Amino acid sequence: MDLKLLRLYKFPILIALSCVAFYWSFAYGLVREDFVRLVMLYTALCFLSYKLYKLLRHNFKFLVILAIIFRLIFLFALPQLSQDYFRFIWDGQLINAGINPYQFIPAEISNGLNFPNTEVLLNGMGSLSAGHYSNYPPVNQLLFAVSSFLANSSQLLNVMFLRALIIVADLGTLYFGARLLSNLGLSRDRIFLYILNPFIIIEMTGNLHFESVMVFFLVWSLYLLQQKRWVASAIVLGLSISVKLLPLLFLPLFLGFFLKNSKLSFLKLLGFYSLVILTLVISFVPFYSEEVMANFMASVGLWFGKFEFNASVYYLVRWIGFQVKGYNIIETAGKILPVITFVAVLLLTFLRKNGKMQSLIKSMLFGISVYLLLSTTVHPWYLAIPIFLSVFTRFRYMLVWSLLVILSYSAYSNAQYDENMWLVAFEYIVVIGFFLYELLFQNSSKLAD
Repeated sequence: MDLKLLRLYKFPILIALSCVAFYWSFAYGLVREDFVRLVMLYTALCFLSYKLYKLLRHNFKFLVILAIIFRLIFLFALPQLSQDYFRFIWDGQLINAGINPYQFIPAEISNGLNFPNTEVLLNGMGSLSAGHYSNYPPVNQLLFAVSSFLANSSQLLNVMFLRALIIVADLGTLYFGARLLSNLGLSRDRIFLYILNPFIIIEMTGNLHFESVMVFFLVWSLYLLQQKRWVASAIVLGLSISVKLLPLLFLPLFLGFFLKNSKLSFLKLLGFYSLVILTLVISFVPFYSEEVMANFMASVGLWFGKFEFNASVYYLVRWIGFQVKGYNIIETAGKILPVITFVAVLLLTFLRKNGKMQSLIKSMLFGISVYLLLSTTVHPWYLAIPIFLSVFTRFRYMLVWSLLVILSYSAYSNAQYDENMWLVAFEYIVVIGFFLYELLFQNSSKLAD
């Protein structure tokens, strides 16, 4: 029987073993400067993972086991594609030392600290992070503090605990995502388009980006809302925002869901909004002061008015600005483009029928897609939420984007961190083109709008 089973699954097992080898190479044998090798490994993983999904999509348990194995490969590895984890450890150590992480710039207080690894962390996070206040919201800071407390002064142990938290969050996303899909009459195996996606495994588990935790709280909130448990849903959504602020973008979209659902109402909508904001505010209370809030908002504002990376529409606007004004107009564009994003979300709120959960999720997908297309900075891990939302829709342009966003790592292949604008253009032309094809020419009969 075992031999028969082995023969039956020999091809999927061979693919899975190949994935293990490639993930191992990513975790322990790759540096981000080696762009050609990075792209080749990543492309191979995307192809093999999709083949696994197509072959085993009805074998839920097998895919769950593979998803866990692929993540555990990274457990003992220090991230090679991102240096953000140095700041995570730094902020966690500050909290455990009784210091508010929002109050001081690392470069300014490093001499007064007696951490055993102060210089290692300061040099590791880089001058950009070391020169600015922390912009990670309170729930994220809590996770940093817990990990730092458990790991003491061990950098590897700290990374392992952070990674364990992300893996647990992904398993939570798997659980609630599969249940929500089933409740909506969709095949629960769709969740593996997110859970088995090499982008999610590498950027979240491998590179320690906490968008995974944000997505976990978001899907949990949507599941609770679908069950009409709006109070719990609001609190959990507040926790999602307190991991990363991005889900704030979705708040207007809940208007249609509450007003067009017979078991909900306008008063419950106000209660929902109030609980979301209250949860977020309470999470800030342990850190609060006027100075701290000013520091935090100033740090968040830098992503709109100072930083630029892997952008699309903004780069076109910037080019026009140089032609007309003769200088970089990022400060002006960084104020106008978010307003356009907000207007787009309002249009999705009032022009689309968001009374059903699938329609709400589709509007959320469109809203965050507009946000990313108009942003001045689009790091790869920002795609986590729209990739997750897309599994509930007929749209697969986010899967295409998750494949092509790896091209942004070309900036790290040179000492000046200069982006290759041809690769940036190729990335966005293909993604936007594929989206327009899906929007205009593909049949949407399986999923109601």
